[in-house]
Amino acid sequence: MSLLQQSRKILAACVLILVLTLTTACGAGTATQAKGTVNPPVVGRDVAYGQLERGNSPTAQSFGDWVVQASKGLITDAYVRDNNKLGVVISSKVPPNDVRPLAKSLVEGFRRNFPNQDLKVLVYAPDKKLILTADYDVQTKQVQYS
Repeated sequence: MSLLQQSRKILAACVLILVLTLTTACGAGTATQAKGTVNPPVVGRDVAYGQLERGNSPTAQSFGDWVVQASKGLITDAYVRDNNKLGVVISSKVPPNDVRPLAKSLVEGFRRNFPNQDLKVLVYAPDKKLILTADYDVQTKQVQYS
């Protein structure tokens, strides 16, 4: 691999880390529901993959949307569950060597938006197979990869 290609990959990873670390999820404040409004229907088993919500709370939904938008095409889908699990589907544009730095960047952004709790980031390949899990321990402030 030439020095130029390697430098370009490192620069792309650094830019993504910078964007995800420094930018906060816009509009991720708490949402209130007006009296008399009907809750959205529960997602059933017959719903297609693309129709699933990005989060199971308004804040989680906003963060999942923000992750996909901020990634500039590196992440094709994201979801947040229970405010402590983030799952992302990466695009084929992400080289294998950049998956771990991307996961670390996602842990940092996730930690800032959902503080004071243990977190889990699940990274899926474009074919939706799990390829990396990053577990953040709030006590030790360490990330373990598996």
